[in-house]
Amino acid sequence: MKESAYPACVMRVVIIATIAALLMLGASARAQDAKPTPAQQAQAIVDKAAAFLKSQQRSDGSLQASPRTPPAVTAMAMQVLAQDPNHGPKHETVRRAVEALLKLQKEDGGFYQESLANYNTAIIISGLASLKDPELKPAIDRAVAFLKGTQWTDDVVGPDGQKLNPKGVLTGGWFYGGVGERGGAAADLSNTSVMLDALKDAGLPEDDPAFQNALKFVTRMQNRSESNPSEWAGNDGGFVYHMRADGTVLSAAGEESIDGRTVPRSYGSMTYAGFKSLIYAGLTRDDPRVQAAWQWICENYTLEENPGMSLASPDRAREGIYYYYSVMARALSAYGETTITDPSGERHDWRVELIAALASQQKDDGSFVGERRWMENDPLIATTLATLAIQEAMADLAARPPAD
Repeated sequence: MKESAYPACVMRVVIIATIAALLMLGASARAQDAKPTPAQQAQAIVDKAAAFLKSQQRSDGSLQASPRTPPAVTAMAMQVLAQDPNHGPKHETVRRAVEALLKLQKEDGGFYQESLANYNTAIIISGLASLKDPELKPAIDRAVAFLKGTQWTDDVVGPDGQKLNPKGVLTGGWFYGGVGERGGAAADLSNTSVMLDALKDAGLPEDDPAFQNALKFVTRMQNRSESNPSEWAGNDGGFVYHMRADGTVLSAAGEESIDGRTVPRSYGSMTYAGFKSLIYAGLTRDDPRVQAAWQWICENYTLEENPGMSLASPDRAREGIYYYYSVMARALSAYGETTITDPSGERHDWRVELIAALASQQKDDGSFVGERRWMENDPLIATTLATLAIQEAMADLAARPPAD
C-alpha cells in the first residue's frame, strides 16, 4: 500500500479544522434562523421609537409638535426615554425635557398652560415620578395636592354659590380641567383613570381618600346594575366614558338596545381604565365589580381594534387604539395576570401578543400613527402611547416570565 504524502498528524489537523468549520457554519445558520425573544423584539421597538422621539425635541426642550400641543406629550415622551436602560433619567434629552416641564408649574401646584389643567398635571406627575429623583419630590407633592383639590365632591359650587353637583353623581371623578372647561359640570372615566395613575405613581396608598372617593365614581361608570344604581346601567360588566351633573351618560362607542332599554355601550379602553381604577382602589379579585370587568375583558379580547368601537360604526374600530394598548397593558400588569382565555378557550399571553402586534405597526422611522380622533394621528402622541405599552409589557415579562 502506498503511504499518504501527508503525515498522520497533519491529516488529523485538517479533519479537526474541517469539522470545526462545519460546526461553525451550522451554528451561524441556526443563529440566523433563531427568532428574537419577545423581550429582544420589544427592546428593538423601543430603540427605534426612542430615536424618533429624540429627533423631535424642540429648542425649548419640549418633546411635542408645537407649543399648542398639550405639555403632557412632552412628559410621556420623557418617561419613555427615562425608563429605557439605553437612555435613563440622566440622558441629555430627558434633562432638557424636565427643565421645560418644571417651568410650567403654577402657584397652585398644577402643571399646565392655559387649559386641560388636570389632564396635563396628572401626566406630568407620572413622568416626573418615573425619574425617581428625590429633588423632584417637592414639585410632585405640590402637583398632587392640586389634583386632590380638583376632585369632584358633593359641595363644589359655582361663582354664584349654586351647587354644581347637586345629585352627587360626579363625586370622586375628575374632568380635563376646571369647572366650565370642555363641557362644564362633568367628569369622565378616562381623566379619572389618568389622575389615579398619577396619584399611584406619586406613592399615595390605596386607602387614601382620593382613591376611595374615586371608587364611587368608577362604580357609577360600570355597566353592572347590581352595584350601579343608575337607570341606564346594563349588565355586561364593561365601562363607559362620560357623565354630566344631571346624570346623563355618554359612551364613545354609542348605545345599544337591551331588553327594550337604551344602554350606553361598554368598550375596550374605558373598560381597562375602569378595571385598573378598581384595582388601584384596593379591590381584590373576588370583588363582584372586578369579576364582572374581567369577564368582559376575556369575552372581548383583541389587539385588532378598540373593542366595542366598531359596533358604533365599522370605520371607528381603531379609534383610540394606542391609548387602548397603553391602558390595557397597565391594567393587566396591575392585575397580575399574564394570560387571557377568550370565549373559544384559547389562551393568550397578552405581553407576547401585544409586542408582536406593535412590531407590525411601527413605521420605518420608529414612529406610530393612528386615527385622527383623540389626536392619535400625531406621531408623537401615538408613539409615546405605543412605547409606554411596550415598556409595561417588558416589565411584566421580566417579573413573570412566560412558560416555555
